[in-house]
Amino acid sequence: MKKRILIVLLFVVVKVGAQTSAFSAIDSLSDNGRYHLALKKLKAIKDQSFLSNYKTAVIYESIDNYKETANYLEKALDFKEDKKASLKLAKAYQKLSKSNQSIAIYEKLLAKDSLNLILEYQLGKLYLQYRKSKKAISLFKDLIEKDSTNAHYSYQLGLAYAYTKDRDRMINSFIKTYKKDSLHVKSISKLALSFFKLREKDSTYLFINKGLAVAPNHININKVKVNQFYREKKYKEIVPILLKLDSIKPMDLFTNTMLGKVYYNLEGFDNAKVRFENAAEIDATNFKTFTYLGHIGIKKENFSKAMFNYLRAATIGKEKRDEEYYGLASAYYKMKRPKMALRFYEKAFEENRKNHNAKFQVAKITDDLYKDKKMAYKQYKSYNELFKNLDKVESEYVQKRISEIKKDYFMRGEKLEE
Repeated sequence: MKKRILIVLLFVVVKVGAQTSAFSAIDSLSDNGRYHLALKKLKAIKDQSFLSNYKTAVIYESIDNYKETANYLEKALDFKEDKKASLKLAKAYQKLSKSNQSIAIYEKLLAKDSLNLILEYQLGKLYLQYRKSKKAISLFKDLIEKDSTNAHYSYQLGLAYAYTKDRDRMINSFIKTYKKDSLHVKSISKLALSFFKLREKDSTYLFINKGLAVAPNHININKVKVNQFYREKKYKEIVPILLKLDSIKPMDLFTNTMLGKVYYNLEGFDNAKVRFENAAEIDATNFKTFTYLGHIGIKKENFSKAMFNYLRAATIGKEKRDEEYYGLASAYYKMKRPKMALRFYEKAFEENRKNHNAKFQVAKITDDLYKDKKMAYKQYKSYNELFKNLDKVESEYVQKRISEIKKDYFMRGEKLEE
């Protein structure tokens, strides 16, 4: 009997030793990037185990094959429960867009280890990633109760409130983050942007300056500064900031679009054209880029080019396109094609019935085109009813023409429809 036990023990020792030796050889192959051969040897092992499946999963993970990673981790976990393997499986599920399975693993692990703050924090971020904001809020509140000094918990809570559109709690959370860590650049960036949107100029500048003191090249904080300067029409001050951003991240849509707008406002039309063309190359779906190129064509008296860009903008755009139709009408007018100009001024007004400039041009060109002034009189009267005294120059001209047309028809003994 003793001999049999001894033989069995010797057999187990020899078997384990052989497996250990085999795994060492496989690890060596994997470390040297010979993944195919390492996988071949792992799959050739007759008695599959937790370790053989786990090592196979790790190799697949290293070559970004997450489907097979998950497959072999699932097999490994059939042999025994293992926290490390479970976390790897959760991450593999994330890569495979299996959010519910990933979250379920984290929830299961946290239920067994409720004091593990790292695990709870990771689950909270996972909830945020998949827009489970209420669950995220609950977790981050709990984390703050357990450790009130951790700035990251307050920051993530702020993000969770942002997803639920709870602006005040969001801002308060970011302020608490900043108070806990005055160098927390992400929270400073969020505060600068939040106060910019609220048009609170002093607070916006406060956090812009604090953020740039910590991280001078921070892209998002510099963008907020650009937008604040643009709102205040500080065009010259914007240029060096945007050129710095351009050197950090070339061919960026925001940078090129804003440089185009700034140069346009500074009447540097050649520079503006280059930047808007860059923006169009990056994103051809933004119709306002082509609107600006149309404006530049008008300024440089290249009317055919202006027409082309306005038409492109009007074709792509799905929002109100009265600016584009108005520009197109202006190009036709400059090319001495008043009937086409009238057509597009009318379209501009149809697109936006608050566009008093378009309505004025419809009335004026109708007046210029036709000897019978009844149509023009009707258009002037309509303008007067809608926009009287909104624009002093236009209103004075309209009043003058209404009086002149009425007088002319009265002298001829003809009646005008009121």
